[in-house]
Amino acid sequence: MARINLLPWREELREERRKRFLLILAGVLVGSAGAVLVANQVINSAIDRQIARNDYIGKQIVVVDERIKQISDLKARRQQLVERMRIIQDLQGNRPISGRIFDQLARTLPDGVYFTEVKMAGKTLSIAGAAESNNRVSDLMRNLEASDWFDAPSLTEVKATTAGQLDQANVFQLTVRQTQPAAVEDGK
Repeated sequence: MARINLLPWREELREERRKRFLLILAGVLVGSAGAVLVANQVINSAIDRQIARNDYIGKQIVVVDERIKQISDLKARRQQLVERMRIIQDLQGNRPISGRIFDQLARTLPDGVYFTEVKMAGKTLSIAGAAESNNRVSDLMRNLEASDWFDAPSLTEVKATTAGQLDQANVFQLTVRQTQPAAVEDGK
C-alpha cells in the first residue's frame, strides 16, 4: 500500500479557514462599528431636528400668547365701548323724558311756591324749595300726585322761616318718584 501523507494538506486547509474566519470577523467588527457610528449620527441629527422644532414651537407659543393677550385686551376694550354705546343710547332715549319732567314740574308748581334745588337719583326726585304758606305746599303735593309723570310724593320736612321783618316763608323738602304715563310706555 502506498503511504500518502494527507496531513499537510489538511493543515493548509485548516489554516486557510482560520484566516478566512478572522477576516470575516474583522469585517463584521468593522461593519458593526460603522453601523453604530451611522446609527449614532442618525439619532443625533434626529435629536437636533427635534430640538429645533421644539425651539420653533416655543417661539410660536410666545407669539400666540402675545396675540391672545392682545385679543383679550381688544375684547375688554370692545366691552367698554359697547357699554359706553349702551349708556349713550339710554341717554339719547331718555332725553325727551327729562324735558317732560321739567315741563311737568313747571306745570305742577302753584303760585307762591318756588324750588331752590331739584336732584334726581335713579327714578326718585328730591325737591327743596320755599312756599308762602303750608297750603301752597299741600297744593304742590296734590298737583304732583295728579300728574301722570309723578307718583307717591312724600313730604320730608317743612320749616317756617322769617327772611325779613314782614316776609315769612315755609322751607320744605319732599321726594317724589318719577313714572311714565301709559301712552309713553306703549310708544317705546
